[in-house]
Formats: sequence, structure tokens, C-alpha cells
Amino acid sequence: MPDALVSFRASNGIAILELNAPPANTYSYEMMQQLDAAILRARMDDEVHVLVMRGAGEKFFCAGADIRMLASVSPRYKYYFCLHANETLNRLEQTPKLVIAALNGHAVGGGLEIAMAADIRIARRDGGKIGLPEATLGVLPGTGGTQRLARLVGRATAIELMATARTFSFDEGLTLGLVTHVFEPQRFWDEVLDYARRFCPPNAASRAVGMIKRSVVTGSEMAFTEALALERELQQQLFESEDAKEGLSAYTEKRPPRFKGA
Repeated sequence: MPDALVSFRASNGIAILELNAPPANTYSYEMMQQLDAAILRARMDDEVHVLVMRGAGEKFFCAGADIRMLASVSPRYKYYFCLHANETLNRLEQTPKLVIAALNGHAVGGGLEIAMAADIRIARRDGGKIGLPEATLGVLPGTGGTQRLARLVGRATAIELMATARTFSFDEGLTLGLVTHVFEPQRFWDEVLDYARRFCPPNAASRAVGMIKRSVVTGSEMAFTEALALERELQQQLFESEDAKEGLSAYTEKRPPRFKGA
């Protein structure tokens, strides 16, 4: 669809979800609906092993919610808008497939909140700024920002970053642990795809990667003993998988494994 706010394409095990609302890829209720549908589509597609999100163009990954839209609607609409956005990002975070946010440009406010719901954030060096400046609008980062940032960088640092509303470089984000990798701009997108392919069959047991993600994301919200029980349950499921059989056989036969994602 030429007017899609979120485009979807998949090939070679990778689904690419692109936010497309120029000039800054700000999101609306309609974009979140389309993002939700794209996440579900990727999750239910057995041929998709990794999701990669990016922003259209070169200047913005996403500048967050459409501020003009928020300023023109009632507080009740704002509340339900944030609720729906939270549900979408929770679905992204809970999807048992690796999610990579390719920060090709500025990722601020709600844009960073989207990126933090991904598992890995790869940024283009000198490509833009990152941060949660919502305090300058008299509000807080209400799409999971206060919770996810604190879990990524620690409570004190998260409070300081949000209270000062400071935006900063991707390199500083790497130092803080908010950004996972910073790639050079010349081959940024090609390197992102090369990186994503590392987690697709036959290179990786993508089902095991998904189970690792589920164990970490879900288990981190549980009591320790319950999280260990979840880990054992997921491990048992993997023991019965084709990829586990292949991995163990390849090891004993001293050959590289050829995984199928099954």
C-alpha cells in the first residue's frame, strides 16, 4: 500500500517493518494499529525469524507521538492512545523472535520508547540524537519509557536523563548501555541486515534464540524460583526440537550445524 504508515516486507528469514510518516515518522493511533498488525504478521509467519524496524528516510527513526494531534484531543483520548501504544509495544517485546531496532536517525520521545521495546538497538554513527525529553512538555514518557529505560541503564541514570530531558549522541547511548552497537554510516543498512542474518537458519537455531528472549523478558518479571521453572519448561521444549537434535549431532560429529528453525 503506497500510503501505508508501516510498510512490511519479508525475505530470507527477516521481516522489515518501516515507520513511514514523513518528515519525522511521528506516530498516530493509525500507525500504532498498523504496527500492531505488522508485528502479529511477523510473529505468525514461520518463515520469519528476525524482525528489523527502521524509519523511512535518513533523518529520523521516529520522533515519537504526533504532538499536534495530542494537543488537539481530550485527556481521555490521550489516555486510551497511550494505552493502545503500550499494548502494541508489549506485544513487540513479548514476540518470541529477535527484534532489532535500526536507528537510522533521531530516536527521541516515543520513538525511543518503540526502540526500547526491541531486543537490540543498532545506531548509525552521527545519525541523530536519542533521549526522552517529555518533561519539557510537562508530561512523562508514557509508553513504557520510565520502566524500560530504568531496566536498561539503572534507576538513578534513568531518572536523571528523563528529569533533565537531555538528548544525546548514539555513542553516548552505547556507553550507557542503551544502544547495543553503533555502525558506520557508509554501509549501515547492509551491516544491519548482515547482523540480523546471524540469527536466522542455517546460521542460528532461531527457535532457541526466541526461547532465550522469552525466558529473559518473561522471567525477569517473575520471582526467581518461578523464572527458573519457566527456564526449565522452555529448555524441555527445545530438547524436543529438530534444531537441538541437529546441534548435538553436529557437535559429536565435529561439523558445523545446519539449523532449520524447527
